[in-house]
Amino acid sequence: MDSGNTAWVLASAALVLFMTPGLAFFYGGMVRSKNVLGMLMQNFFCMGLVSVLWALVVFSLAFGKDIGGGFLGGFDFAGMKDMANAATTLPGYVDDFALSVPPLAFAAFQLMFAIITPALITGAVADRMKFAAWAAFVALWLMFVYAPVAHWVFSPGGWLFKRGALDFAGGTVVHINAGVAALALVMVIGKRRGWPGEAMAPHSLPFTLLGTGILWFGWFGFNAGSALGANSLAAQALINTHMAAAAAMLSWLVVERIKGGHATTLGAASGAVAGLVAITPCAGFVGVMPAIVIGLLAGALCFLAIQLKFRFGYDDALDVVGVHLVGGIVGSLLLGLFADIGINALGADGLFSGGGLSLMGKQLLAVGATLVWSFVVTYILAKIIDATIGLRVAKDEEAEGLDVTQHAEAAYAFGDFGSMGRLGS
Repeated sequence: MDSGNTAWVLASAALVLFMTPGLAFFYGGMVRSKNVLGMLMQNFFCMGLVSVLWALVVFSLAFGKDIGGGFLGGFDFAGMKDMANAATTLPGYVDDFALSVPPLAFAAFQLMFAIITPALITGAVADRMKFAAWAAFVALWLMFVYAPVAHWVFSPGGWLFKRGALDFAGGTVVHINAGVAALALVMVIGKRRGWPGEAMAPHSLPFTLLGTGILWFGWFGFNAGSALGANSLAAQALINTHMAAAAAMLSWLVVERIKGGHATTLGAASGAVAGLVAITPCAGFVGVMPAIVIGLLAGALCFLAIQLKFRFGYDDALDVVGVHLVGGIVGSLLLGLFADIGINALGADGLFSGGGLSLMGKQLLAVGATLVWSFVVTYILAKIIDATIGLRVAKDEEAEGLDVTQHAEAAYAFGDFGSMGRLGS
């Protein structure tokens, strides 16, 4: 065990947890004022439910001893059994992959990824999902979608890991997984009433920019923390993360200015997040200049991708599909071009580093497998929930807003609401 590495991983875990309230503000500012608490609550709720399920069984399913050809882990760490013992060795984490931090620190760091991944989905179904349905969905999705995909890609026992697919910090496990799940859920729950004809402008862009800043800050733990050590690889991942976000913001704004005539604050926020998403799988495998190129491409491509919802008619309210799904795919595939074993000896060389198309093939397999599994299973889970307790609030509840109908509260105290924002008696 290395005390410096342990300190960095623990600090990174805290940074990643901070991203979830940052995401809540990022999304919360973009919804109408009658739904802001509903959005904040869906995100904050993940911090509670996912944490308990993670300790009970999900960590074990993701990182336990493989029980099915690289598909899923077993129950050997259920209830965090043996995790407090620093001598515990996680399956596959030996030799070059041996951990220099306590297994409990690794479990805590990975927990924060598991929290924010379903939270990302909330932006797609904004303004119309029952809170009870959201709670049921998160629990089921975590076990049947997140845990298997995390095992495939992150665990050395996973089948995609064994095949050589690379994902430094969650391009497939977090962003493609959440992005395509958001698309499946949107297809089941349907459009917001009045979309796209009715104007549904963000109620607080300052909230969104605040959330962007918190996300950008926390992403240094997300990506640089994935080096699992306070070392040169963490430094490389940190600078790559920053450069990609900066470049993506610029390219998004340029395309937005050309297409719409203005560079907007919402565009700046969205562009930065698109760059952060795209660099996530690449952060510890590429150099600084490739990171800038990845950011530039991600900003432009994600801006163009968000227009697809109007062409195809799916109501992805806050552009989860356009930013996280597309950004995750862009980053995961560009890794097949820019990966450099000189940056990370445990990685591989991409096409531009002399490695040919071998890595690109592996990345395509990882992207395709994640897309199919997450979409199909999410669609089935959504249909089951819709047929039992119902996914969507009633028409009059949607018109009144989720804050009042789901939580009996209001974000802003006006009229019939008391000074604490709670519905008066």
